[in-house]
Amino acid sequence: MILNDAIEEIVDNIITVSDELDQNSVKEMLNLLRSCENVFLLGLGRSGLVAKAFAMRLMHLGIGVYVVGETITPAIGDKDCLLAISGSGETSYIISTAQIAKKRGAKIIAVTSYVDSTVGNMADLVVHIKGRTKIDSEKNYIRRQINGKHQSLSPLGTLFEVTTLIFLDAVIAQLMVDMGKTEEDLKQRHTVLE
Repeated sequence: MILNDAIEEIVDNIITVSDELDQNSVKEMLNLLRSCENVFLLGLGRSGLVAKAFAMRLMHLGIGVYVVGETITPAIGDKDCLLAISGSGETSYIISTAQIAKKRGAKIIAVTSYVDSTVGNMADLVVHIKGRTKIDSEKNYIRRQINGKHQSLSPLGTLFEVTTLIFLDAVIAQLMVDMGKTEEDLKQRHTVLE
């Protein structure tokens, strides 16, 4: 079934990203997340949902975290960092928000498929997450076949978004170890109002 092929494509992308992660960038990201006064998470669409999921886990760890665009989000400052999730690195709202954060002295972490993008170039740190994004599509069938680029079974930015979600959950696992936290510690900060 196509369903099984699509799952295999997604899992293969996750494994490839795991194998190709720049360990120095990941270590620097872990250090920034732990040393910043507040972490601001930014993403739009499905990347925004990934950002919110990551924000929740950072909160469970006791890290000061805010999601950009929420009504309770305070001003960002020079002791903070902005983690921007953008597959293309060219989303105009992400770019303008990162520019504001940069002007205010915050560190910028870009999680993107395109290191050499506008967001990637303005970031203090880039974490490369390979994935087909909505801007990737060769419309010419013959050219696609010659280049060995076959139509993906995962629509639009699915590979980037799912892989980023799993990567960021793995970041939480590493932070738990680094901070000496257990699942019980996280449960203490889990909401009880639902």
